[in-house]
Amino acid sequence: MSSAKRPGTPQPGSHVADSHDLIRVHGARENNLKDVSIDLPKRRLTVFTGVSGSGKSSLVFNTIAAESQRLINETYSAFVQGFMPTLARPEVDVLDGLTTAIIVDQQRMGADPRSTVGTATDVNAMLRILFSRLGDPHIGPPSAYSFNTASVRASGAITVERGSKKAVKATFQRTGGMCTNCEGRGTVSDIDLTQLYDDSKSLAEGAFTIPGWKSDSQWTVQVYAQSGFVDPDKPIREYTDQELRDFLYGEPVKVKVNGVNLTYEGLIPKIQKSFLSKDKEAMQPHIRAFVERAVTFTTCPECEGTRLSEGARSSRIGKISIADACAMEIRDLAEWVRELDEPSVAPLLTALRDTLDSFTEIGLGYLSLDRPAGTLSGGEAQRVKMIRHLGSSLTDTTYVFDEPTVGLHPHDIQRMNDLLLRLRDKGNTVLVVEHKPEAIAIADHVVDLGPGAGTQGGTVCFEGTVAELRGSDTVTGRHLDDRAVLKESVRKPTGALEIRDARTHNLQGVDVDVPLGVLCVVTGVAGSGKSSLIHGSVPAGADVVSVDQSPIKGSRRSNPATYTGLLDPIRKAFAKANGVKPALFSANSEGACPTCNGAGVIYTDLAMMAGVATPCEDCEGKRFQPAVLEYRFGGRDISEVLAMSVDRAEEFFGAGEARTPAAHKILQRLSDVGLGYLTLGQPLTTLSGGERQRLKLATHMGEKGGVYVLDEPTTGLHLADVEQLLGLLDRLVDAGKSVIVIEHHQAVMAHADWIIDLGPGAGHDGGRVVFEGTPADLVADRSTLTGEHLAAYVGA
Repeated sequence: MSSAKRPGTPQPGSHVADSHDLIRVHGARENNLKDVSIDLPKRRLTVFTGVSGSGKSSLVFNTIAAESQRLINETYSAFVQGFMPTLARPEVDVLDGLTTAIIVDQQRMGADPRSTVGTATDVNAMLRILFSRLGDPHIGPPSAYSFNTASVRASGAITVERGSKKAVKATFQRTGGMCTNCEGRGTVSDIDLTQLYDDSKSLAEGAFTIPGWKSDSQWTVQVYAQSGFVDPDKPIREYTDQELRDFLYGEPVKVKVNGVNLTYEGLIPKIQKSFLSKDKEAMQPHIRAFVERAVTFTTCPECEGTRLSEGARSSRIGKISIADACAMEIRDLAEWVRELDEPSVAPLLTALRDTLDSFTEIGLGYLSLDRPAGTLSGGEAQRVKMIRHLGSSLTDTTYVFDEPTVGLHPHDIQRMNDLLLRLRDKGNTVLVVEHKPEAIAIADHVVDLGPGAGTQGGTVCFEGTVAELRGSDTVTGRHLDDRAVLKESVRKPTGALEIRDARTHNLQGVDVDVPLGVLCVVTGVAGSGKSSLIHGSVPAGADVVSVDQSPIKGSRRSNPATYTGLLDPIRKAFAKANGVKPALFSANSEGACPTCNGAGVIYTDLAMMAGVATPCEDCEGKRFQPAVLEYRFGGRDISEVLAMSVDRAEEFFGAGEARTPAAHKILQRLSDVGLGYLTLGQPLTTLSGGERQRLKLATHMGEKGGVYVLDEPTTGLHLADVEQLLGLLDRLVDAGKSVIVIEHHQAVMAHADWIIDLGPGAGHDGGRVVFEGTPADLVADRSTLTGEHLAAYVGA
């Protein structure tokens, strides 16, 4: 293993301060790291490679960046630290030479309905000040242009305690820009009553069609039936106006049901509190399906989706209102701002121009400021976060990036590389976790972790230059120059999904036939309309299984066994074999260790200091009561089964006395997507991004669907893992499924049976189909950016 270069090592006679040119990590043991010791050069670009789950994020994010942030937090007073998140010290012996870490990760931006690209980047704040100074008519201060600020009026007596108490009359008024109808959301929700009940039936006959509300004995149903507001034996369609009003919109009141005091509330507010206030992603699948059926979101008719009050929309600079400015593509808005020449706001205009130019420079000029932040892909969210750092005057900081090329077309990767090199050339240390060969190629220093994933990883296999990596015998070194070849013959479609006049977002009346029964890849530069075409035109119905990039929700109690539903057949098998209840074999239910409540560890909160997690002494981290561990199945107790890897469990449940077909089927799918090394009880919070994406894919593979829609399934995958993914896609197609993949990776394009290329550019320059055909035709044609890059990739 070659050692790290030491650029800038001081010459004799130079200052001692110049000798601190390394970040030294010794004895790192976070997650699966096995006592890793490594020296990283400062003010250089270091790329961390390795298969998904090899420990890259554990070393870069959970060790180096986490300790840097923890040390910065400790510089604040104890009072201030009490309001900050407490960070535990990473499992590491020595961390030396750290500088301030700025983390630019792929965490999706908050999906709050009021969060937009403009509010997340502070551009809206600058625009509000601009319109409050130059807008005609003048309607008030910057808050008058904010859709997050409601107008407030109040008057009354206030007591001023100054010397002698004295009551004085006061009025208060604040002008906000929020649309009163949609409360600044831009959309209004409407509940489809036909999905809540069958109005031809009475409550006694089971009129409710809400999940979990069908049983007559159910308390919620009894509250309505015995409330006295409605007749439980009369069909709902025969209710009087007053009965229907009480039934649907009644105010909360106490009623007696079977001698118990309970709260009666109208059906609509009850549904809004029970279902609509919760995160849809965290719901059980049948509940989520009900919410999607029952609730429709339509554009607010009063503000036409702009979120702003009439006053805010009426104030203009020239012919442009703030709503018009936010709806423009950012590159067009930058041109409009450039034309404004007003000396009184010159510093503001300069700052606004610089920020908007940063959007264009980073390849996001096709976005608009009113785009909801929750709709950005992981790659777009990461680049939006980069914007505030591009013009920063800070130097000697450590920038940490998590796959900055995610969601980027090969054409855009060069631009991202230039930005990373610019940050480095300003005197910063740049640490990048990356899989793409084009991004690895610009590294000054490469650290390869592995050799495998999970327990087979966690060691440094190589460190040195890119040229030395190519000559090394590591997994990354061997696959670095891998190039997929075009298929000699492609499959013939068995049908077609006709899309006509698609106009979602930037699509310009697209007509296209998506072939079925084959592997179809939809590609094009970022922002060309790929997701709009597929997600907007292919309805996610009973026959369509859609695996998008939304993150997996799950606490430290969630694990692959609970997430995939694998634990249900395992619990039932244990219960049947021992003649006891299945709930005993759940660490979240009756079988949980009472000391740690099934968590396996005891958490001690130390206020502003980092909390401490110690293994539970009673269950020794096994999470179950001792009595539960006496029950065995196939010679193993439940804690031993949860400690098994997927591969080992697949053998265990596949044959012999422990044979459980339902569990074996799920384990096979996990193995198919390359997660054979994961342990069944590993907390979801410890999985890498690539592992979570594949876990989601494995779960959806069990659904009955004829069409699979995958959104960038190579995200977070090592070059070696992409090969396995292609094999999986082939197996799906050979099993009679239709697979539609939105993808930028050239290996997936080369492997396709049919390619639909959108473009030619992003935003209003895109939204058209520029090519349809086989990969070989695309390479021969070379008429599009994708064609040029694919031809270069396959060496044509």
